[in-house]
Amino acid sequence: MAYPHLPVLLQEVLYSFTANKLHTFIDATLGAGGHAEALLKAHPEIVRYIGIDQDQSALAIASERLAPWKEKTTFCHANFRDFHQIVSQLDLSQVDGILVDLGVSSMQLDQAERGFSFSKNGPLDMRMDKSSPLLAAEIVNDWPEKELGKIFRDWGEERQWRRAAQAIVVARKQKPIETTLELATILKPILPYNPKKGIHPLTLIFQALRIATNQELQTIELFLKQAFDHLVPGGRLAIISFHSLEDRLVKNQMRFLAEDKWNTSGIGGVFLDKTPVAKVITKKPVTATEEEIKSNPRSRSAKLRVAEKI
Repeated sequence: MAYPHLPVLLQEVLYSFTANKLHTFIDATLGAGGHAEALLKAHPEIVRYIGIDQDQSALAIASERLAPWKEKTTFCHANFRDFHQIVSQLDLSQVDGILVDLGVSSMQLDQAERGFSFSKNGPLDMRMDKSSPLLAAEIVNDWPEKELGKIFRDWGEERQWRRAAQAIVVARKQKPIETTLELATILKPILPYNPKKGIHPLTLIFQALRIATNQELQTIELFLKQAFDHLVPGGRLAIISFHSLEDRLVKNQMRFLAEDKWNTSGIGGVFLDKTPVAKVITKKPVTATEEEIKSNPRSRSAKLRVAEKI
């Protein structure tokens, strides 16, 4: 059976865990199970593979895909921000490896009814977890102009954030903005696309709305503070990110865990000692090869960082 999502940086992920014996492994963003299938094939020693995802439809696809390993796999409908709780409920203490793929999957982008893409007309939904109460439509129609501008500036890094927020507020006074096409039509005149400048500004606006709808950056930060507590010494954490905001969070947290100093105390510029708990394996992020980008253009922005627990 053909599956609707190509796992990015697949060989690079496998290489990251080549030296590890993975008896217990957590895939914190299981998706359609592409990475999981490859890891289960490469590591027959796996006894327990836990797949976590907040998207129920992704879990259904993954459970079918991973049916040959049904004795080894456990599926959890949950958000990886609750990592401590999930691990506790599964009666685990420590695991040998953890993988997180932070990207929106192709199957989510390609389903117009999910509302992730401005190139497909659908409701302004954007929820990764369809049981979550907050929809992008609520943000677009109810949030104050100042708050809209802030997310477009901080989470979309769009230069015309003020104009985008103003245009939305003016338009919604006439009628509620209900679909992705309606929002795109409102913003296109003030955010024209210039191919020479690269990314479409509407991509950045939709990115910001998706991050806000799913509280993505807060989730990543919460997860990173928990993950290393549950790795065995020598266990590895691999994280794939897709934009600079995510990558910066991952890079800074991994560096902090590997450092032997806390931030300055503010008293005479003194830096306090601390015990490093990690070793950064990837000094620079691993990116897709030209060959992979040609076969899967969405891999072009993927960055893989890996750290090992000391």
